[in-house]
Amino acid sequence: MSLTPPLRVPMSSPDLTAAERAAVLAVLETSHLSMGSRIESFEAAFRAHTGLRHAIAVNSGTAGLHLCVRAADIRSGDWVITTPFSFVASANALLFENAVPVFVDVDERSGNIDPQQVAAAARDLSAGGAAAQRWLPRRGADATGRLTPHKRGVKAILAVDVFGQPADYDRLQATARAHNLRLIEDSCEALGAAYKGRAVGTLGDYGVFAFYPNKQITTGEGGLIVTDDDNAGQLMRALRNQGRAPGDTWLQHTFLGYNYRLDEMSAALGAAQMQRLEELLRKREQVAQCYRARLGRIPGVQPPQVEPFTTRVSWFVYVIRIERGIDRAVLAQRLAQRGIPVRPYFLPIHLQPYMVERFGYQPGDFPVTEDLGARGLALPFSGVMSEEQVDLVCRTLEQVL
Repeated sequence: MSLTPPLRVPMSSPDLTAAERAAVLAVLETSHLSMGSRIESFEAAFRAHTGLRHAIAVNSGTAGLHLCVRAADIRSGDWVITTPFSFVASANALLFENAVPVFVDVDERSGNIDPQQVAAAARDLSAGGAAAQRWLPRRGADATGRLTPHKRGVKAILAVDVFGQPADYDRLQATARAHNLRLIEDSCEALGAAYKGRAVGTLGDYGVFAFYPNKQITTGEGGLIVTDDDNAGQLMRALRNQGRAPGDTWLQHTFLGYNYRLDEMSAALGAAQMQRLEELLRKREQVAQCYRARLGRIPGVQPPQVEPFTTRVSWFVYVIRIERGIDRAVLAQRLAQRGIPVRPYFLPIHLQPYMVERFGYQPGDFPVTEDLGARGLALPFSGVMSEEQVDLVCRTLEQVL
């Protein structure tokens, strides 16, 4: 008598086939494990996907964001308007250059940065003085911990396409133009999404994608920058390779650069995944649709909401919001006891210990972000989930609630 093993539900799983495995193994048959033809093929796939002139593959989305900060000439003491409802890398990339993240709160429906607050912050920060103070953190410290004057002013907007849905870029672009600001688009969670028919990553001066194993496509670890700015593209390509500019020999370094290169095995995996991009996106959409149909029947749970301007969501994670008054920690514990892993999403950046220590943020500073951070719960999600697994998650969630 054979027993059917219990159905398992992992938090996330990459969608890999024999084609991806063969592509990686083929690299090992060559002598080129870095900076070879596979990275060129991977970058070409993104130029074709976005229609932009430059695609620069790097070893993480964080590295890509950092290079965008360098390309935008954001330096120590500069202010950059950004969101506290994101993975920490979006703000950390600014701190790497000792710039100051100026947080504004987010839209309650989407969790994306509130364009009305961005416009107000840009106006007041550009004016300076007392008007600017309402947006600035309680303190801004340099590496020695001393209070420092902010002499360079507001330089950029760094928006994040949260959970695979684009921010409201028409309004963000208008603000950037009005105040001569650079617009950096963190699309690390949103490859394949579209805003009013336009591909994400193409809506700012620079866009960044990331390819961790839970993303729409994966390279294991990796990221990629896209831009139409020729000077920025050339600079970022040099910076990722230890600052070697065109014409430099192997031991010449025009710029202070980094080892942000993506290896050939990862690039080969990414190139193979890009050939399946539409298939991968559709499979994730189908899982999201299954969730939405089943969660609509469960009291106390709100599925993700899609904005009217979002032509296409690229489902990265599936984050529900639980009703106020439900203890999320207890709920998560009880689900875990029944074999259903879940994660809180996101913990507000401004309340991370190092942010509190450096800038003096306090609970209540960004109430919408904090509310979403307290009620968001990521359910198991990937393109390889079955309907039976989705059913099990939803059935267990309903029972526990």
